[in-house]
Amino acid sequence: MTVRITWRRAILALASIIVAVMLFAWSGAMQVSASSGHWRVTDWFLHWVMRNSVRTYSALQAPDDPLDNTGMVSAAGHFRQACQVCHGAPGVRPSPVMQSATPPAPDLAETAVEWRDRELFWIIRHGVKYTGMPAWPAPDRPDEVKRMAAFVRLLPHMTPQQYRALTQAAGDNAAAGIAPATLAACTSCHGADGQGRGQRDIPILGGQEPAYLLASLRRYATGERSSAVMQTAVAGLTDAEMQRLAYHFAALPGLKSDVRLGDLPTLKDQAGLPIPACANCHAPGKAGPILAGQKPSYIAARLKNWQQDKMVVDARQSPATMPTIARRIPTSKIDALATTIGASPRAKQ
Repeated sequence: MTVRITWRRAILALASIIVAVMLFAWSGAMQVSASSGHWRVTDWFLHWVMRNSVRTYSALQAPDDPLDNTGMVSAAGHFRQACQVCHGAPGVRPSPVMQSATPPAPDLAETAVEWRDRELFWIIRHGVKYTGMPAWPAPDRPDEVKRMAAFVRLLPHMTPQQYRALTQAAGDNAAAGIAPATLAACTSCHGADGQGRGQRDIPILGGQEPAYLLASLRRYATGERSSAVMQTAVAGLTDAEMQRLAYHFAALPGLKSDVRLGDLPTLKDQAGLPIPACANCHAPGKAGPILAGQKPSYIAARLKNWQQDKMVVDARQSPATMPTIARRIPTSKIDALATTIGASPRAKQ
């Protein structure tokens, strides 16, 4: 006997399946405990879907240059604080608690080689649903993601000694009123001397205005200032700890607080209009942070990041002052300007 398939019968069959699935879900019989794991076919299917999705979207959304090898120290510091607990690290086992998740986080020292550069970038920036892998907390900082992707790429070839060298700064980590672990979390990137461990992307903190350092820490803590690395580093700090850290690093030698910025060239924007002089805010005694003696690479990177910021800013509000000014500076002039600021001469006594 031949059963004739009609649209009505097809719709009824589909409705019956949906009802059956909803009844099964309502019954609570579905096992959702992490301890039960996945069936092998389920685990294979989910992983297959994930790999196909990453391959497709990374080809569409990842930049042409998804890696940046110039910031290994900051990437390693963030990895130690945010990623090591799940993935482990060279010479460091992952937390057994996190490995009891379904699925457990992979050992990147083994699996990083399975992914293309653009795929690593995409996974780190966007995360993966249903795995516990989060998206990058600062979506407007692809520069940080590029450095982290480059760091993960190196993990399969990194020794425990090399990992410790990247994540632990040499020098005295003792400071009055600051817990050694708290200070070590800062010096692992910024160095015990506050000089940034020779890294282009880490600013010099020594000699900076303590009020500016404290304000920056507070803005990172609230998310007002964007950086996944710094937001993670300050997440557990109290305001009192931020104050002690700000004054500790400000007391170290480094930046030049007695310099003149009046000799900087006058810049004009694309319309030929003059751009406000840096000395208006960054000269001694002004409200802005000290820039003289700062790393030119860091100053240039900050200006370029402000230029690329897609957020609409209001020039009447003080946090938007620098994005507004930076967007008016010709990109071709930024590197030279940053070099000149960093090498600003000391004022005559």
